[in-house]
Amino acid sequence: MQLFVIPFPVIDPVAFSIGPATVRWYGLAYMAGILAGWLYGRRLVSRADLWNGKSPMTVRQADDFLLWITLGIVVGGRLGFVLFYEPSYFWQNPEQIPAIWNGGMSFHGGLLGVVLAVYFFSKAQGINPLSLGDIASAATPFGLFFGRIANFINSEVYGRATDVPWAMVFPGVDDLPRHPSQLYEAALEGIVLFIILRIATHVYKELNRPGTVFGLFLIFYGIFRSIVEEVAREPHAGHPLDIGILTPGMAYSIPMLLIGIWLIWRARRKAAVAA
Repeated sequence: MQLFVIPFPVIDPVAFSIGPATVRWYGLAYMAGILAGWLYGRRLVSRADLWNGKSPMTVRQADDFLLWITLGIVVGGRLGFVLFYEPSYFWQNPEQIPAIWNGGMSFHGGLLGVVLAVYFFSKAQGINPLSLGDIASAATPFGLFFGRIANFINSEVYGRATDVPWAMVFPGVDDLPRHPSQLYEAALEGIVLFIILRIATHVYKELNRPGTVFGLFLIFYGIFRSIVEEVAREPHAGHPLDIGILTPGMAYSIPMLLIGIWLIWRARRKAAVAA
């Protein structure tokens, strides 16, 4: 019998209203993540000592990239959720596709959107796309942290039923105590991943090996996501990739792991050849 269940801190998804317009915590969380990541990226660009004396882009270019990466996150994240998780529902309800304020964003779709933004912006500006990818990756944990907090507020992508003392009953789901898996992911994908990448950029100066920080991001995100999916997060019901211990999130993370390993191997190989 469950003796200890932490009450879910029910938070109104609407942060505030101005006349007929409502501002939701979900949107504010994404805005906070994007703005924090942008400010951190600007800081990385301005630190010449992290780039062996010369940054590959200017602060002004970092400012210009803000719009590109925002579009990549929002459009890619929403279309990724539509295509990767609920294609049949949105095929029948296409008017719901733009309704991102109701939740429903895919990290893997957002990642693809950011990769496209990095590629096209770097080509237009004459920047090494791997270096721009490194900057974007180092700043991404801010968005992941706030995004998972938004998931928690919205009571979505919740955890599996459990009897751990810190289990919660999520409103609108059922009466079972469940893992607050959104908070696990906020800690791992947001805080721990940021620390790992911060050590890479500031201690080991890995920004001088283009693609390394991006590779580390892909590897550790894939590992953290897979751990939470296996141990705590409720699988996406009815998804064709929900097979045995495999979940959709794990399946979509496998290519990330492989690409991350290849990027780091490539960066090390080029550095060895240059030496």
